[in-house]
Amino acid sequence: MIALLTGLVAFKAPSQVTLDVHGVGYEVLVPLSTYYSLPNQHEPVTLSIHTHVREDAIQLFGFFTASEKEAFLLLTGISGIGPKLGLSVLSTLSVRDLYAAIQAGDIEKLGTVPGIGKKSAARIALELKDKVAKLHPSGDLGVAGSGRSDNPLYEDALSALVNLGYRQPDVKEALKRVEQSGVLTQGLEQVIREALKDLAKG
Repeated sequence: MIALLTGLVAFKAPSQVTLDVHGVGYEVLVPLSTYYSLPNQHEPVTLSIHTHVREDAIQLFGFFTASEKEAFLLLTGISGIGPKLGLSVLSTLSVRDLYAAIQAGDIEKLGTVPGIGKKSAARIALELKDKVAKLHPSGDLGVAGSGRSDNPLYEDALSALVNLGYRQPDVKEALKRVEQSGVLTQGLEQVIREALKDLAKG
């Protein structure tokens, strides 16, 4: 069972990436949240992997963060929610937004995911509410006590902006506001652009 892969990005597309691991190419299916966090071609990356075994195929699903993989496994543990729908959920909602919608019973928000109807949305909210509460009992849905996000783009954006001469506390506050606007799923360049706009106001 493959649980982790480290290799060079040989090919990437919004739905999949091919990792070159010592000359062996692994095709890994990914959500958009992971795709946006991938480095350029021929650069190294480590992905958490879920190996899905079917009668006719073995599929690898990759995630940039442990929280994405955790959410994917929770989703696919529900009857009627397969890996394809699991990726669709994570491509539409951030892990934070997904867990918040589950805990709030926000069926309308869950229903915005392509392929998820009202019945499936209600089932997700019902079946995962207690599990999410146990995993995140304090209501912490992905931000550490230091105020740092678990989104991989956060660290890259923080480093880039500090290197541009901005004070780290100011950058952290700006990135917190940017994250609340949902931009952290839109790629590093967009995150930095929005953070610079925020810093310019202050």
